[in-house]
Amino acid sequence: MTPPPDGGAWRDGDDPESALTGLVRDATVRIHRPGPGCGPDAEGHDGVFLGSGFFVAPGWVLTCAHVATEGRGHRVDVVFRTAGGESVRVGGTVRAALPERRPDHGGWPPPDLALVQLLRPVEHPCVYVSERPTGLRRGTYYFAGWADGGAGPPRRLGRECRVVGTLDDGDEDDAQVLIEASQLYPGMSGGPLVDLARGEVVGVLKSRATDTAGGTAIGVERLRALPVPERAVEAEPDDLYQAVFHAHDRYHADRHNSPVDDRDTWVDVQRDLGAVAGPALTPQQRVDLLGRLATLPPPVSTRGLLDILGSLGHTHRAFGVPAPRGWRDGLGVLHDTREGDEALERILRYCVAAATAERPYVLPSTKPAEDALWDWVEKVAGGLRRPFRGELARLRERDAHHRAPAADPDPAPVRPPAPALVALHLEARAWEPDRYDWRVVARPHDEDLPVAENHRGTRLDELPARLAAPLGKAFRMCDEPGGPAVLQVVAGPDLLDLEVDRWELPGDGRPLGVQRPVVVHCPEPDPDDSSAYGTDEEYEAYEAERTARWDRVHTGPARAAVLDCDDGLRVPLPPTAELRGLEHRTVPVLCRYGGRDDARGPEWFARLLAAGYGVALWRRPRDERAATCAEFHLRVVDTVDGAGGAAQLPQRVRALREGVREGRVDTYWSDGIALVYGPPRPPAPDLFLQAP
Repeated sequence: MTPPPDGGAWRDGDDPESALTGLVRDATVRIHRPGPGCGPDAEGHDGVFLGSGFFVAPGWVLTCAHVATEGRGHRVDVVFRTAGGESVRVGGTVRAALPERRPDHGGWPPPDLALVQLLRPVEHPCVYVSERPTGLRRGTYYFAGWADGGAGPPRRLGRECRVVGTLDDGDEDDAQVLIEASQLYPGMSGGPLVDLARGEVVGVLKSRATDTAGGTAIGVERLRALPVPERAVEAEPDDLYQAVFHAHDRYHADRHNSPVDDRDTWVDVQRDLGAVAGPALTPQQRVDLLGRLATLPPPVSTRGLLDILGSLGHTHRAFGVPAPRGWRDGLGVLHDTREGDEALERILRYCVAAATAERPYVLPSTKPAEDALWDWVEKVAGGLRRPFRGELARLRERDAHHRAPAADPDPAPVRPPAPALVALHLEARAWEPDRYDWRVVARPHDEDLPVAENHRGTRLDELPARLAAPLGKAFRMCDEPGGPAVLQVVAGPDLLDLEVDRWELPGDGRPLGVQRPVVVHCPEPDPDDSSAYGTDEEYEAYEAERTARWDRVHTGPARAAVLDCDDGLRVPLPPTAELRGLEHRTVPVLCRYGGRDDARGPEWFARLLAAGYGVALWRRPRDERAATCAEFHLRVVDTVDGAGGAAQLPQRVRALREGVREGRVDTYWSDGIALVYGPPRPPAPDLFLQAP
């Protein structure tokens, strides 16, 4: 197989190997030492080129420790090409290195691996990393990387190679393997090594031999040696290994199952290669199962995972490869079981054990994840023996009884105290649609204090500068030490995607949405307008519904409901009557809101208001946003349901915005989210200053 030249068409051929090499090279990046003046199109000429790497999960790059640690203060630049051929540069920080530092003498010992976390959210492809525990065996593989071009820019290359043995054939515990390859150039260390038969990444290029055509590589299973947290794990980010591979498996399940993205996936290529995910699972079944397992909390311990595997007749050998740590690792152990129904039954029993296992922590999304795994088990078991299906039914009934939640009493309505509030009103000028009048009001307690207004029309791009002084004054009137006032933006549906939370006041440098909670209020129709709600009785019913929902969603617990997206497909918002039938504690979530250019957006928000909702969450449109959205659905449930009541949501959204700014990958799913949150009435307009 000869891969196409750099910059050529990757998938013009019909053979699956060409498609596979295209996927590999698309996800392969180069690592640079940060340098001044090195823009996205500069190809790294004035930033020292350190080596290669590849995306393993959204926001994560795997490379060699000896490459990543040559940056500045654990910082590197990651450069990759988009599908359109554009070069993108984004900063990264080295989150883990094995070993942590170079020895005083000699080269880097194995495993020589590092994980780099991107400092801002960007869309990019990811490789598929093998979950098998067998390590690198003798045979034909494919590698990719960026080669140092000397006086010119680095070049992206890929070639076939052969694994011919270990560095010391007599030591099975040695992590390094020897490869024979031509054109293995300086700079390619950190690139991926791919199993051509199975279509999955199994290793990382480590070094280039100086006297022969080849070098060494490290098996990806060595990442299991990442440090285990010393303290109890209370959330997914607490364990770096679990966080990265959970994100990896959710990404690939989401990409493959997305009905709106027609690009080839790794599973498509694996199927065309004739690869099998194991004697009992197809590649499609395997990636779907791994995605479901990745929505569960990880095993409490490696010992507990080994006990589960032992109950299924598997004993882990302590030599050769590290012990399994995650649910994906345990599934990999089962790949080599015998074929037939017995092998599939063993995998399904493993899934039942994962669905019913003790948890290191429980999130609001855990119970739905357990139910989804049970549903998958019952679906796959449909063609197996009746006694086995009966066994599964009894186990699920027993599990449902054991995990049945206590009755959730309906608490008496208790209105939370109103926080200090600064209200910014924006109103379009009908005769100048590109200009807006504005008003700023401070509410330090229960009193509305007019601050400033302008009725001469201000362009949207001029608003941040014109409003800096009035907003600064209002914040000084309302802020308390450790308790910044909420900024409420009162605007019509055509401005719901105006990102006031990204504005920065002079002298601060932090976006408003990081400094303080920033929420949006979409005014409901004027109650004097008889056409808005019909008769007086209908308006009174609307007011009662609105008050009941407001009280219930604030006393909690609140429950998120994604209403406009079904498995990645945009679906119409339910009609008003159906919306009114949802529980009062429901917080509607819009995943596919299209922004001001989408005529359905304002209509859908008007429908939410007519159904009595005073709290809603959505994400603003992004041109570069991927079609897949399972990560958003999962995390928004944990955010809304985990808040308890809606009164905590503004602060939770602020914390997420702060996480995105600080480069915390676990918050990148929230980039662009916004919150409609406000009292039943915004500050009365007659309290504002009169126009001069």
